[in-house]
Amino acid sequence: MAYNLFDTHCHLDFEVFDEDREEVVKRAYEQGVRSIFIPGTCRDTPRVRPQTMAGVQLFYAVGLHPYFIADHNNEDLDWVEQQLQEHAGYWVGEIGLDRTCPDWDQQCDLFVQQVELAVKYQRPVILHHRKSQSDLLHYLKPYLDDLPDQKGILHAFSGSPEQAQDWISKGFKLGVGGTITYSRAKKTRAALKDSPLDALVLETDAPDMPVCGYQGERNEPCHVADVIASLAELRDEDRDVIARQLWQTSCELIPLDADDDNATC
Repeated sequence: MAYNLFDTHCHLDFEVFDEDREEVVKRAYEQGVRSIFIPGTCRDTPRVRPQTMAGVQLFYAVGLHPYFIADHNNEDLDWVEQQLQEHAGYWVGEIGLDRTCPDWDQQCDLFVQQVELAVKYQRPVILHHRKSQSDLLHYLKPYLDDLPDQKGILHAFSGSPEQAQDWISKGFKLGVGGTITYSRAKKTRAALKDSPLDALVLETDAPDMPVCGYQGERNEPCHVADVIASLAELRDEDRDVIARQLWQTSCELIPLDADDDNATC
């Protein structure tokens, strides 16, 4: 394979990968994956923190996901801050707002507190959204000028061309995942077809969000190859050209962990 791929959102630390994690990474490597970004979801999530596995570089973020809002507490926020103090390369994420989850007010409070940590430690953010893009923008607005120049990634972008442009204009990259492999996702496909290529990054959200043809199966980072194939077809552009640009964008965006002197992108 002539190009490298970067899965910028893969929950490789989830328990579902415990029995065959290294084999999963090997399969990804065989499909051209050379780097994987592992976001955080909660304090108690089993953490996989080697710098490399099966020839693939691993990068990390820490955050408290709205799905687990009932389990989060102030001690967890202290833990997130401690991790940011100890690891200069860690992002803040996966954080966000989800209209399908309970405790909306608590979600909003927790989101703002984590954005404030991102500002304090000058880290980009990984944003989760579900029926909440306007809410995210509302709560982010006071902090946009104080976040790093590279604001972060809107994970699993879905929405209109106008929404895509709004996020891009504010300095965020759009996470392109399995959604675009489904022809029924017309609005999102139209948005990603016309977005600047350097505003996009690839992701799988494995073990979730399986690509078309693998519904009901555990998703894996190897399927980032299916995502880029769909993106190239959608945009009617050469796959190698797209891959090189998205690799470059990801490497410029995602910082190395300062604890690892040998990490390269």
